Amino acid sequence: MEIFLQTVPGLEAGLAREAEELALKAPRIVPGGVICEGEMEDVWRANLWLRGASRVLARIAEFRAMHLAQLDKRAHKVDWQAFLRVDQPVRVEAVCRKSKIYHQKAATERVERAIADAGLSVSPEATIVVKLRIEDDLCTISLDTSGESLHKRGHKEFIGKAPMRETLAFAFLRQCGFDGTQTVVDPMCGSGTFVLEAADMAAGLAPGRSRSFAFEQLAGFDPEAWAAMKSQATPKAPQARFYGFDRDDGAIRGARGNAERAGLSDWVNFERQAISDLTPPEGPPGLVMVNPPYGARIGNRKLLFGLYGALGATLKAQFKGWKVGLVTSDGGLAKATGLDWEPTTPPVAFGGLNVTLWQSRIS
Repeated sequence: MEIFLQTVPGLEAGLAREAEELALKAPRIVPGGVICEGEMEDVWRANLWLRGASRVLARIAEFRAMHLAQLDKRAHKVDWQAFLRVDQPVRVEAVCRKSKIYHQKAATERVERAIADAGLSVSPEATIVVKLRIEDDLCTISLDTSGESLHKRGHKEFIGKAPMRETLAFAFLRQCGFDGTQTVVDPMCGSGTFVLEAADMAAGLAPGRSRSFAFEQLAGFDPEAWAAMKSQATPKAPQARFYGFDRDDGAIRGARGNAERAGLSDWVNFERQAISDLTPPEGPPGLVMVNPPYGARIGNRKLLFGLYGALGATLKAQFKGWKVGLVTSDGGLAKATGLDWEPTTPPVAFGGLNVTLWQSRIS
């Protein structure tokens, strides 16, 4: 079947590389994600191991439909019981674009009827989701095999103000050249997302190890085979250590709790500390990764110029030879650091804003 790996628009190329590394078949980039080919076991692997995907969809049917009667007839030909369980209700979500069938509610009802006529139950509260997409009169029916978004790894209970999503943290770390061997320092760590994601990558841990997935409630799921797949992961002790600092005591306590639940406490350090007191840890230069306030959701923008300036001054004075990755929606604030920034890549959507990764090497 076709497998659609969904991601934030702008991060498709990185996800395609990750799919290749996971040996998923024939990955190709499309807007908003990557399409590859495989079996249900590949769907399991993708959910368990992909860090840059936000959702994994298994495409179970595709056909042309010019009107609702045609959609109804062809939806009834789908072998629903090959994928869905009688004891698990499902709900249908439809999107119609540039098609003769334009009424999303009517399209939803036709697919719901086909599922019900196959002896299965439909409920608006169901956690199993069938997705219908009609674009240019082409109907694609997919199963959401993930459930909750994949950025929810399952061990991060404490969430600070405006947290960075794990999927974005991974993408930005990779764009900065992080491969698991470099020390990572986050001087404004909040709930610790950058630090924990870096340590997780370095340890070779499966990002989905602590959570459940929607595919576990689909027909044909084999719990023993799934347990065997998860047991194949062999974590390793990272070569580097990972450090997070914040001036908020609550954030540091929360980040430490997140690290403990993730099984990363041996490799990460979270301490309360002001930016002005920041110094590099022992060892070779690594990566400073930071997601400061932007002034759009947290903080007064005018006051933030001083914060960014202080950050830049400390990094230039203390972190010679280090790489810096800074995420912000405000280019003026990034420039207020006084760092020599490389040309930026296109911004990506995050929390209703467009954020950009700024990169610099401190010489």
